[in-house]
Parts: sequence; C-alpha cells; structure tokens
Amino acid sequence: MSTLAPALGIDFGTSNSAVATVGHDGLAQALAMEGAATTLPTAVFYNTEEGQRHFGRDAVAQYLAGLEGRLMRSLKSVLGSALMQETTAIGDQLVRFQDVVALFLSELATRAERQLGARPRRVVLGRPVHFVDDDPARDRQAEDSLRAAARTAGFDEIAFQFEPIAAALDYERRIAAEALVLVADIGGGTSDFTVVRLSPGRRLDAERGHDVLATRGVHIGGTDFDQRLNLARVMPALGLGHHGPDGREVPSRVFFELSSWHLIHWLSGAKAQREARALRINYSDLRLHDRLLRVLTEGLGHHVAEVVEQAKIETSRRAATATMALDFVERGMQVPLTPAQLADELQGLLAQVVACAQDCVSAAGIAPQDLQAIYLTGGSSALQPFQDALRAGFAGVSLVEGDLFGGVAAGLAYQARTLYGA
Repeated sequence: MSTLAPALGIDFGTSNSAVATVGHDGLAQALAMEGAATTLPTAVFYNTEEGQRHFGRDAVAQYLAGLEGRLMRSLKSVLGSALMQETTAIGDQLVRFQDVVALFLSELATRAERQLGARPRRVVLGRPVHFVDDDPARDRQAEDSLRAAARTAGFDEIAFQFEPIAAALDYERRIAAEALVLVADIGGGTSDFTVVRLSPGRRLDAERGHDVLATRGVHIGGTDFDQRLNLARVMPALGLGHHGPDGREVPSRVFFELSSWHLIHWLSGAKAQREARALRINYSDLRLHDRLLRVLTEGLGHHVAEVVEQAKIETSRRAATATMALDFVERGMQVPLTPAQLADELQGLLAQVVACAQDCVSAAGIAPQDLQAIYLTGGSSALQPFQDALRAGFAGVSLVEGDLFGGVAAGLAYQARTLYGA
C-alpha cells in the first residue's frame, strides 16, 4: 500500500515561496527547499546552453553568472492578467506562463516529496485578499489559473486560504490569552490585512469565519517598492527624464518595463531591442543611451533590479547609506541610496498601504486602540519606513514581528490539517 503524504501548506509568493506541513506533534514544520533554507526564491532560469531548468537561488546565480538563457521572476504578478496564457520564446521553444507556474509548483512538491517519502497530493495554497484590485472577474481568473497550475503539478485536492488569515492561524499558536489582532502581511506583490479575534481555546475549531472581522488588501508590495526606487535612482542614469535635442523627454515605457520584475524578460526580444535602438534620436547625451542598450542587449535587467532590492534591504536594516554598485553597466558606476531617500521615495506607496490597514480596522467596526497588537509577516513588513508609517497610523498599538517568511506557510499547513486530517 502506498504511503499518503501529509497535506501541504504552500505560500506561493511573488518574491519567495515556502512549504510547510504539520508533524505528528501537531506543530507546523517548514520544509527545506534549497539546502537548509526553508524559502525558495520564486524564480526559474531556463539554461538554453544545457537545456536545463534551475530554480530559486540557483536560478538567480545562473543568470548572474552570465549563462545563456532566460530568467523568470515574480511569476505570481502575472496571475489574473492576459499574460498567463501568452507564450514567451525560450531558446527554440514557446512556453506559456501558465506552464511556468505549474512547473514551479511541481518543483516545490518534488522537494517536499524527498523529505516526506511520498508525493503530496493535497494542498492549501495561500492567496492575497485581492490578486487584482477592484476587478472581481480577474481576481477569480487568477485563482482559477493558480488552481489549474496546481492540478497540472500533480495535486488532486486543492483549497485556498487568504494569506493574512493563514498568518493569524500561525500567530494564534504563540499567544496565551484571547486577543484582537490586525495581521499585516506585506509580501512581494500585495499588502493584505485581517482583523481577527484569536484565542488559544479555538485553535482546533474547523470553522473560524466568525472570528474574522474584516479583510482588506491592496496590490502594492516589495516589488513595487523596488520599481519605485529603480525608477527614481537608477533609470535616470539610463535616460528616464532625459530631454533630447528637440526638448522632449525620452519615451518612458522601456524604463517602467525594465524596473518591473515580471516584465524584464520581455525586453530580451528582438522587437523590444529594435525599439530601444530607435530611441537614440531622442537622446542629447548618447552615453545614457549606450548604458540602456548595454543593459538590454546583455540581459542585465534582473541584475540591476537585484542590486536595487539589496540596497533597499541594506539601507533599511542598517539605517545607513547603501551603495548600488553598477560596474557591470559602466565601469565605476555607483548610485547611493540614503535612509532619507528610501523613506521619501516610498512615502506615497506606504501611505496607500497604511490607509488600507486603517480601512480594514474601520470595516471591522472597531477603533485602533481596541487592538492588542499588529502582527507583521511577509518580508517587506521588515522595512523600517513601513514600520514607521504604521506606528504613525496606529499610535500606541504594539508591533509584533512574526516569522516573516514562514508564518503564512505554517498557517496554511494548520488549515490543511483541519481540512484533510492527518
């Protein structure tokens, strides 16, 4: 008789993904996804030299090493868009984004199988409160696409749970008394909030809908922060905002695509590069155009985005200036990012995120001072400017930093245990 693998909780994230299951002791345990790491960057690299596919940190390393191929990141950002069914050329093949998502989910299941001894067939997948803001039809389409990808990946029983609710289920295991909590899940692509009543005595209840007072979400996350910083600090050095001989600005579309994680790979096509070359007549300073062409023709877009992301994290963590070293674009090219610049550039986006949190509390019919805590999860919730904005918007409410990268997966695993049993 074949062994039935435990049900999985999968946090399929814009930037990173995580997988968890509930052990015999009743506690969620994160599964190792890459070496000892329990997160796997949501990235696939198609190595066209070897005809092989690589995932996670290995995928990014292959790309940064300059190997021939195509890197695809932020796959979750494509859900709910027409791009999901479109194809992109990889070597001599045409690949659908729907199939790339299925491939990545299958790889997560394969890595889980190595540790569990059997192929997982049951899963609870996390989903944001809104895949797409203010468009219920596209939101349903996004969930349907993710469900279809999971089925292609080999899962027979598939359920969904809102990511902030999953985080709340994980946090509930750590409290000793009933609490009214605002869960803030700030990920790579979305910011989601839930006001929920938690209690140690209700941990095992199958139905918890009455404890969820409100949910809200906005399609703003870490990749949007990266794009904003990229546009403000790096893209001007490639021509964004530059005025040509006729006094008009260089057309900006290429810079917005070059700073969007999930669109960068489109710029490697012949049509996109022809259009970029044609922009030369719009430049007064041709050195800026040379930089743009080098980034595009040598496929350096993801490398630039990676440098910007790391500078964002370093500036926030150290509260000090980080230097974006762009020597691979032009020798000696460096762009600083100060804490003041970080806060200033993100101010508008963070104001929208905090407003969404406040709307969630208002929809729950409570006042901010009724909250016992704001529970933070998701990698972008660690950003100092975000925490500062949250403290200003919720004066006197304590912030509790949870498992930023594993909390949602753990909560999804608890939900899977409730739905599917052992």
